[in-house]
Amino acid sequence: MASPGAHPRARARSAAPYHHGDLRRALIDTALAMVAEEGAWDFTLREVARRAGVSHTAPYNHFEDRTALLAEVAALGFDSLRQALEAAVRRQPRSARQAVAGISAAYVRFGVEHPAHYRLMFGAELARKALYPTLQAASDATFAVVTGVVERGQRSRHVRRESVRNQALAAWSLVHGLTILLIDQRLSFLGITIGDAERHARQMGLVLFDGLRARPA
Repeated sequence: MASPGAHPRARARSAAPYHHGDLRRALIDTALAMVAEEGAWDFTLREVARRAGVSHTAPYNHFEDRTALLAEVAALGFDSLRQALEAAVRRQPRSARQAVAGISAAYVRFGVEHPAHYRLMFGAELARKALYPTLQAASDATFAVVTGVVERGQRSRHVRRESVRNQALAAWSLVHGLTILLIDQRLSFLGITIGDAERHARQMGLVLFDGLRARPA
C-alpha cells in the first residue's frame, strides 16, 4: 500500500516487465500508466496487453472486459484518495473544524494532481459501481472518512445534530465541485488557479464547517 497521499502512478511506471504470477496487477498498473500519460481511457485491452508485454488474450484471464479493468484502476484511485484524507484527519486529532479544512485540501490536491485518474473515478462509464465490488468498497471507504469527521464533530457538539449522511454529502459535493472547476480551469475569471487549489479548498472547508456549526441553545 502506498504511503498516505501517494498516487499509484509511481508504481505503474515499473509495471512493464511481466513476472509470472503478477499478471493481474501488471495489467492494472499498465492501464493506470496509460490513463495518466494519455489523459484518457479509450484504449483497448489489446493495447494494454501489448504495453504490458503479454499476449492479447492474457487480460481475459482476469478481466471480463475493458470496463472491468478500468474499475480496478478507479479503485486504486479511491484507495489513494482515502489514504490522503485519513492522513489529513490524523493531523488534526483535536479539531473537527480543522479536520474538515484538511480533508478538503487533501481531496482537491489529489484531483488536480491526477486529473485523468480523477475523472475516471467519477466518470459515467463506471457509474454503476455495484457491478464492481472492489470499486464499490473503495468508494464507500473513502466516503466513510468524510462521514467519520462529521460524526466526530457531532459528538463534540461542534456540528449540529442532523443527518450525518446529508452533511457528509454536502461536504463531498462541495470539494468535488471545486475540484472539477479547478481541473477545467473554470475559475480563472475569479483569479483562482490550480496553484491556489489547496488554499481555497481549505478556506471552503472552513466555510462549510461554520455552516454546519451547532447553534447555541
